Amino acid sequence: MNSRSETRSRIPVAGSTGTSPLLTPAQARQLVRHTLTALGPLRPSQVDDLLLVTSELVTNAHRHGGGVTSFGVAVGRDRVTVSVADSSGEPPRHELREELRPGGFGWPIVLRLCREVTVDTRPDGKTVHAAVAVDR
Repeated sequence: MNSRSETRSRIPVAGSTGTSPLLTPAQARQLVRHTLTALGPLRPSQVDDLLLVTSELVTNAHRHGGGVTSFGVAVGRDRVTVSVADSSGEPPRHELREELRPGGFGWPIVLRLCREVTVDTRPDGKTVHAAVAVDR
């Protein structure tokens, strides 16, 4: 991911610097769409995957991580990486369930759609980096 053609944008959100409003999944998807327009045409399935991964990561940060503290998009030669930070130091969990109940599908979706997923933990929270392959 550390290529010369990589570009990054990071957006601070409420709670980190107080300069931006709370980042919702819809706002995050809009930021990713805006970033993708600079890339030129991508396959619709790649755009859909990126937007779904974005929604799931932001939703999980709100549901399980105390809210989004930072959001970023990095564009590399063959991938786009969405990074979402929250204030929980707990890594994401994938729980196998025997009974049918709502929720718990976001993290497996992210793992399935991404080329690479990493989690950086810190004393004040974590950042999930999820890279989706793109053809440019």
